[in-house]
This record gives sequence, structure tokens and C-alpha cells, in this order.
Amino acid sequence: MSKTQYKTVAILGAGPVGLAAAAHVIERGMVPLVLEQGPEVGHAMKQWGHVQLFSHWGLNVDAAARRLLQAHGWQLPDEDGFPAGAEIVDRYLVPLSRLPGLEGRVHCNHRVISLSRLGLDKVVDQDRAATPFLILVQSPDGERRFIADAVIDATGTWFSPNPAGSGGLPATGELGHPALRYGMPDVSGAERARYLGKRVAVLGGGHSAVGTLIELANLPDTTPIWLLRKNSPRRALGGGAADQLAERGTLGMVLTRIIGDERVKVQSGFHLAEIDGTPPILRAEDGRQVLADQLVVATGFRPDLSFLREVRVSLDAGLECPPALAPLIDPNLHSCGTVRPHGAAELAHPEPGFYIAGMKSYGRAPTFLMATGYEQVRSIVAQIAGDQAAAARVELVLPETGICNGPPVTAQASCCGGAPIARTDACCAQDEAAKNAGGPGCGCNSPAPPETVRCCG
Repeated sequence: MSKTQYKTVAILGAGPVGLAAAAHVIERGMVPLVLEQGPEVGHAMKQWGHVQLFSHWGLNVDAAARRLLQAHGWQLPDEDGFPAGAEIVDRYLVPLSRLPGLEGRVHCNHRVISLSRLGLDKVVDQDRAATPFLILVQSPDGERRFIADAVIDATGTWFSPNPAGSGGLPATGELGHPALRYGMPDVSGAERARYLGKRVAVLGGGHSAVGTLIELANLPDTTPIWLLRKNSPRRALGGGAADQLAERGTLGMVLTRIIGDERVKVQSGFHLAEIDGTPPILRAEDGRQVLADQLVVATGFRPDLSFLREVRVSLDAGLECPPALAPLIDPNLHSCGTVRPHGAAELAHPEPGFYIAGMKSYGRAPTFLMATGYEQVRSIVAQIAGDQAAAARVELVLPETGICNGPPVTAQASCCGGAPIARTDACCAQDEAAKNAGGPGCGCNSPAPPETVRCCG
């Protein structure tokens, strides 16, 4: 390791990616300062603590965190088991936060209000890189200020859900409507009484929507209604047996069977314009109406950028993610859900020593794996420590989803994950090879690839 460039690294957010970053900071001989807006570590994850992950324990524990924990007698839960969100918090994040290197350095109920350079606003160039960061925080004791040499924003997106309106704005009547829930409510557990025996509309096309529909279909006398903005549910149903994460592939296969049994009603091409009355009438832009007792809005999330006004960030105009990351995750180009590993180079901003990691680094793009975040912060912390060779090295091979924009794939086709590559505009090794040869790529990044092209295989 080369000489450490920074001493104190502020980490915003005490979720799995934030605490993984702290573990890497400790291993590099630097001091972590973790600021969490919630009352406990993993606060956002606890909001969906009932949800079982489709990635096993082995993919959900960061390598540096594991080393620190095992040095103090911690044992990894069943590596091949599939934990729920609450288990990740209770059996992994809480013990990690109590290790000697982190205890007393994780500040809960500390909401970041603003971030800047000490004594410098966004405009000033002189001595900028050498000036420490100033972090303004609202705490139980009032306003506090912290100083740090580098900052990793791992605050996530959970508390910034996208609205139900299809144009990126709330539908008429949406704000404050009592029949709405966002994200993935515990429909078969803590909130069972709210949904049992009701007509429940679920708006969205991702894993949260699919999982919620499956749970609703198992409630007696309950009518799930799938409101899907796309004209076909094929992409939302996933890669099935071709998905290298079997639990993820199973979700789509189960929902396909339930739809075939007519236990879920499907409204495709449904762009919500108005929510009227209680129980609500859901009106689409084309005039269609759906009567529902409850509406679950599972339309994804967007980053909260409000406290970053005084730091120099560079974001893709559409996705609100770092520009170098955008071609890898843009759902307009490919939607395989598994992005090649990436790190400090793709996540850098014009503000030296500042990085956005974890789900927030994806901006408005969907489908993020915790293992991706762990690789991000491993690389970022290496860069902060001055170890450029380790920062450039990629140490992760992600499981492939078996589905991409393009022609249907089979179990033998390989899609968008796999080993690391060099080009920032390539989603997999075959895509890189094709582009290096002067071609357009393997077909993943083409909205309408030829029928002869198999995606990334």
C-alpha cells in the first residue's frame, strides 16, 4: 500500500455499503466517521426487513467486514442460506458496528443537511483539493459540524421513492392519499389486515412489484391487480432458469404461473394520471379506470441530491448517476440487471475525495446488488488511501440474470455480468471484443438487435 493520502473518511449512511466502506477504511489504517440519519444502523433495510433476498449470505457480506468480524469471533451464517433484510441488520450490521474500530464512530440520528469544503463554496478553485470537507448535520443535540478529509455518500435511495405518476411527477390526488404505500410493504405480515380481502393494485415492473404480487396472491379473498407501464410483462418476469441467482429467477416463474391461474389481473400499458376518492379510482392517461382499495407504488427510487449543492458533482442528465457509469446501467440500452464490476474510476466526481457509492450511485437506474456496492467501496477506499493499483483492480464476478434487451435468451446464453473488462462503454466481455473490432457490440446495447444476435453469450 502506498502512503495514505487522507486520515478521516466520512461515510454518509450506515447501511451495508456504508459499513463495508468503514471496514475498508479501518483496514487501510484510516479513521471512519459514519453518519446515519436513522435511529439504528441498517435503518433503511429494516423498512423492508421482511423481504428475503435472492442473493445468499456469501454475496451479502463484504470481504473486509468479514475479516474484521471473524477476528473478533464472529461466524458467518449459513453461506448458502438466503437471509431476510432484518437478518442482515441483526446478524451482520449490528455486530459490525460494535467492533472496536467502529464503536463510538457510528453516529445515528445524524441527518446530513449540507456538505461543503471548509471555508470554500462551490465556485472557489484555489486550494480546493487540499481543503477538508465540512459536514453540517442535524442531531438530537441540535446542529453539529464535522470535518473530514474524504467523503463517501452511501445514503441510498429508499426514502426517495419515485411517484406513481408516469411522467416523473405525482399523479393528481397522489400526495398524502391514505390508500397508498411505497416500496414493498409487509402485506402478509405486519400489514396483513390492511390488504386481506381487498382489491390491491400494484404499480411497477421490478422485483419489488413481483414479490408483492406473489404475496398478495397468497392472501385469501384478495385480488391483486398488476398495473404495468410497459405493454408486455415479459421483461419484468425475468430470466427464469437462465438466471444464475436461482431465487431471483424463480420470482418471475412463480408470478407467470399465478397469472396463468388468473390469480393476478394484469393491466399493461397503464400510465397512471389520477387517483380519485377513497377507495380510489385509478385513472390512466388513456381513460381506463381501475377500482382498488389499496395501491402499492413500486416504481423505483431516485437519489436525494439536495445536500450536495456545494460540492462539485457530475451526473448523467437522465439517470443522475456518474457519467461513466451511465452506459452500463441505462435501461434504455439494456436491462439485464447485472452490471459489470466497477469502482473508483467510474464513480469519481470533479470534487477530489468525494464519491457516491451503493444504490445512490445508480441514480434512477434499477436493480442493484449489494456485492456491487462492496466492490465499489473497496476500490474507492483504495483510491482514497493512495493505492491506485488496488483501486484499478476488479475483484468481483457477478452472477448473470439471463435476460437483456434484445432477443429472448436461453439457459445457455450469457447476459451482461461475468468477468471484468476495460472499456467503460461495454457491458460484458463479448460486447467489449465486438466494439474493439469496430462493431456496434454484442447486441445488448442495441434497442433492436438482429434476431441472430444472442445477448452477451
